[in-house]
Amino acid sequence: MHNVLQAGYILYHTEGCHLCELAAALLNAAEVPFTAIDICDDEALVERYGVCIPVVKAADERCLFWPFDATQLQEFLGA
Repeated sequence: MHNVLQAGYILYHTEGCHLCELAAALLNAAEVPFTAIDICDDEALVERYGVCIPVVKAADERCLFWPFDATQLQEFLGA
């Protein structure tokens, strides 16, 4: 189990995913602390998020699935 509290949020992604890069850029632009976790490193994550990435997960287990924009991200973050 990954500790989401260290960085606040998790970005589930995989290498070479341009949508994942866009999601990371949105998180960085909003100055959101996050840990990027490559789902390819964990078969359970591949099964859960394989067709959904990128996915942002909060400490309270809420998930924001792609596609999302800066406004939707801010709403998810509670800003």
